[in-house]
Amino acid sequence: MARTILITGGTGFIGQKLCHSLNHNDFQLTVLSRQSPEDVKTLCGRVEPIASLEALRDHPGFDAIINLAGEGIADRRWSEHRKQQLRDSRIALTRQLVELAETWESPPKVLVSGSAVGFYGDQGQQAVTEQTAPHDEFTHQLCRDWETEARRFEPLGTRVCLSRTGVVVGPAGGFLQRMLPPFRFGLGGRLGAGSQYMPWVHRDDVVNALLWMMNTESASGAYNVVSPSPVSNQDFTRSLGRVLHRPTILPAPAAALKLALGEMSRLLLTGQNARPARLLDAGFKFEYPELEPALRDAIRSC
Repeated sequence: MARTILITGGTGFIGQKLCHSLNHNDFQLTVLSRQSPEDVKTLCGRVEPIASLEALRDHPGFDAIINLAGEGIADRRWSEHRKQQLRDSRIALTRQLVELAETWESPPKVLVSGSAVGFYGDQGQQAVTEQTAPHDEFTHQLCRDWETEARRFEPLGTRVCLSRTGVVVGPAGGFLQRMLPPFRFGLGGRLGAGSQYMPWVHRDDVVNALLWMMNTESASGAYNVVSPSPVSNQDFTRSLGRVLHRPTILPAPAAALKLALGEMSRLLLTGQNARPARLLDAGFKFEYPELEPALRDAIRSC
């Protein structure tokens, strides 16, 4: 079992929960972050913060790397400059990880690297498994190139797992933190027609899946890390309204979203009816397979 672990993106919404889960056991965690060491320890617990990957050149090495770094894909409108930032924060960083690992005394036994169900692009209503052919658009290109860099660890003898994660719900963060204020005032509603799928997953299940990939020696390749109960945007909206005891009667028209967000509106108006086929086939158990219990847990401290 891995004992020394390098985590990139450890101060993010998923990374913080992951670090605290690992801190319950006897793991030695090194966390890459641009935040101050004091802030990293406050957010992540008992870890060794580093500000630059260059600090790891000629390092003895780590048993495992969990690579979650990447700027928020929906944080800003997608200008060409912003698209390059999204690529560099994922692809260029992963490329640098490979180059540094080649200088280590021993390569990692396993790399668990982030990706997203955006790999598949817009898939309409069809069920999407890890075998589904992607639709070629920006999110696919971003995830494809990110995964390609991660797979460059394989010639080093490293087992590589790719976490194609959905829309993550959980307490005190993530996209729900932005959605809740209008919904709590009764101003929430579906996005566009609302028929597009939202491949959601609870943060606890994401963390458990990442740890399962790290610890399961037979695991490799891409896994859809999404709930086994996908829903449309309209169904998600109604469920959130029920949990909050608020109406959801004010839709956001597709035309308005396209005008406000440009190409990034595709994140809201298209989706994937994604299924965690490979995780389920391997016997992985979800703590939150259904949406409303997941939402109740997620809003408890938001």
